[in-house]
Amino acid sequence: MGIIRVLDGHVADLIAAGEVVERPASVVKELVENAVDAGASKVDVTAEDGGLASIRVTDDGCGMDRGDLRLAFARHATSKIRTDRDLFRIRTLGFRGEALASIAAVSRVTCVSSDREDGLGWRIVLEGGAETDFGETAAPRGTDMIVRDLFYNTPARLKYMKTVQTEMGHISDYMYRLALSRPDIAFSLKHNGSVLLQTTGNGDLLQVIAAIYGRACARHMVPLAAENADYALSGWIGRPEVARSGRHAMTVAVNGRYVRNAGLARVIQQAYHTLLPINRYPLLVLHLRMDPTLVDVNVHPAKLEVRFSKERELFEFVEEAIRRTLGAETLIPDQRPADRAVVRERVVQERMPLYGPADDREKRHDGGAAGAGHAAAPPYREAGPAAAGAAVLESGTKDAGMSVRPHRPEGGGRSKTAEDGGLFPPARDGRDGPDKPGGTKAANASFRAASRAPSGMPATGGQAVRLYEPPAGKNPADAAPAFPELHPIGQAHGTYIVAQNEDGLYLIDQHAAHERINYERYLELFGNPDEASQELLVPLTLEFTPAEAKIIERRLSVLAQAGVRMEPFGGSAFIVRSCPHWFPKGEERQIIEEMAAWLLEEKDAVDIAGLREKSAILCACRHSRKANEPLTVLEMQALIDRLAACQNPFTCPHGRPIIVRFTKYELEKMFKRVM
Repeated sequence: MGIIRVLDGHVADLIAAGEVVERPASVVKELVENAVDAGASKVDVTAEDGGLASIRVTDDGCGMDRGDLRLAFARHATSKIRTDRDLFRIRTLGFRGEALASIAAVSRVTCVSSDREDGLGWRIVLEGGAETDFGETAAPRGTDMIVRDLFYNTPARLKYMKTVQTEMGHISDYMYRLALSRPDIAFSLKHNGSVLLQTTGNGDLLQVIAAIYGRACARHMVPLAAENADYALSGWIGRPEVARSGRHAMTVAVNGRYVRNAGLARVIQQAYHTLLPINRYPLLVLHLRMDPTLVDVNVHPAKLEVRFSKERELFEFVEEAIRRTLGAETLIPDQRPADRAVVRERVVQERMPLYGPADDREKRHDGGAAGAGHAAAPPYREAGPAAAGAAVLESGTKDAGMSVRPHRPEGGGRSKTAEDGGLFPPARDGRDGPDKPGGTKAANASFRAASRAPSGMPATGGQAVRLYEPPAGKNPADAAPAFPELHPIGQAHGTYIVAQNEDGLYLIDQHAAHERINYERYLELFGNPDEASQELLVPLTLEFTPAEAKIIERRLSVLAQAGVRMEPFGGSAFIVRSCPHWFPKGEERQIIEEMAAWLLEEKDAVDIAGLREKSAILCACRHSRKANEPLTVLEMQALIDRLAACQNPFTCPHGRPIIVRFTKYELEKMFKRVM
C-alpha cells in the first residue's frame, strides 16, 4: 500500500495560509494592497489589540458585485493576471490570488462590498474558510473588510505572536512604507481608538514625510529627480544631520511598491560616502519607475524582495543621482535643528552694522591687542601675502594643507574700497565655479525658508502641512557657492575655530577640517603610487604569524599598487624596501602595519580602491592638526581657505561634521534681541 496521499483541503489551506499570513501585519498588507489595486483614493485601517482581536480595512475603490465577492475567497482567484506572460509585466501590488483565501482560513471574516452608486451591496461571512452567511445589505461604493480572531483555529501560530506593541509596530511600519510609496492616496491608521497615521492623499510626498518622521526631519530633506532611457527616479533624500542608527529609514518604492533589495541599499550607502559617521544610515524616500519587464516581483511570498534585470546599470544610475543631488547642497547643520516657534511680532534692538565704513574700522582697530590664537586686531588683514605666508610657516603649520593662499592685491591693499564698506576680502577664485559641487541659491533660500516654517504639527498623526515649495522656474542644479565666505575671529578651547559671516556664527572643528584637506590630498596621491614611492634608506622589517604571512605574500601586489613594496625576508618576516615619500615621518611602520591588517581582514577579493581610501584616511588622521593646538588667525584663515577648496568641505572622512552654524536668528533669540 502506498504512503503518499492527497491532503485534506482544509489542511492544505492552513499550510498555504502559513506562507502568506505570518502575523497581523501580513493581513493588513494584503487587504490594503487589494484596496490600492481597486483604485481607492482613501484607505482607513483600524486595529484592536495589535490586530489579533480585529482588523478593519475600508476603502472607496471599485468594489465587487455578487459573483466576484464569493469568488474572491477561492484559492488562486484573481482579476490581476490571466496568463503566464502577465507574470513578467505586473503593474499591481497583488497578483497571486492567495491572500483572501489564506486570511479566511485562519480567522473570522466579514466582507461588505458594492460596485454600485445606489447604496446596494453584498455581505459575506466566513469562518475558518467556510462560508456561513451571504446576502444583500446597504453599502457605499467600495469594500469594508473585517478580520476577527486571527489564528483562532491555529493555536500553535497564536502562541508565537509577540506583544501587542510589537505586532502593532509591524503594522504601523508597513502603513508608513505604503503611505510613503503612494502619497496620492489618503491613508489613516488607528489602534485602540488612537490615530497613528493620517495623510492627505494630495500627492505631496514631503507632507507624508512630515507626518511620519516629523517636521524637523522634513525640513532637512532635499528633493531628487533624475531620468534616463530606462529609469525615472524621484523623491526626497535626507541631509546628514537627520541620519538614523539603522537602515529602517531607507524607503525605496519600485512602480509604487515598497521593496527590499540588499544591493540597492548598499548603493545608497555608498552614495553617502564620507557624509555619514560609522553605523549611521540615511533617511530617504525614493520612487523608481521602470518598465515592469525590468523587475521581477515574483520571487518572495510577501512580494517584498525583487530582482532587477539590469542591476548594474540601475545601481550606477541611483548612486550618481544621489551623489549629484548631495553635491549641490551646502551641508552645514544648524546648531538647533529642532522645530522653531513662529515669531509673530519682532522687537529688534538697534544695532551697528557688521560691515561699517573702513575709516571707522581702522579707528577701532588701532588700539586692539592680539591675543595668542584668538580674536586679534585686524592687522593680519592688512599684511601682504609674503608676510602672511611667512607667519604661517613660522607657526609650525603642518605641510599638508595649511599654506596660505593669497587673496589680496600685491602690496597688501584692501580688496574692497571704503565706499564698498567691505571689511573682508571677496570670495576666493574658484569657490563658486561650475566644476565645484555646491548647492544652489534657490535651494539654500528654500532651505532657510523651510527652517522658519510654522510649527505645531505632531511627529505622527494629524494632518501634514506644506513645508517646502520649490522656487518657480528655478533649477536645483544651478551653480551657487558650496562653502560660505567665513572670517575667523578666534579659537575656542584650542579645538574649534570661531568664524562669522552675515548669516551667523560658525564653529569649525580644526582637526576634522584639516583631516578632510589631507584626506583629499592623500587620496589623490595614492592614485599615483609609482610617482610617489621612494626607496627607504633603512628598510623596515615586519613580522607576522605563519598563517598571516601566507595571506600577505599572496597580496603583495595589492600593497605595491598603493606604493608599498614588500618582499619575503625569511620565515614569516617581510622587508619593506620602499613606501610613498609623503607618509608622515616616523609613522611609516604603523601605517604599513595597519594597511597589512586591513588586507588580513578582507576575506574576499581585495578592492585596491578601498585599500587606497583606507590608507588615505589613516595618513590624513595622523598628519592633521589635533585638538588643543592653538592657531593664529592667519592659520585659521588658511585652514578655512583650503577647506573651501575641497570637494566635500562639510564632513571629515569618517563622516563627522566639520562645521556647524548658529544662525543669526538663534543668536538674537538667545540674547532676547528678538522677542
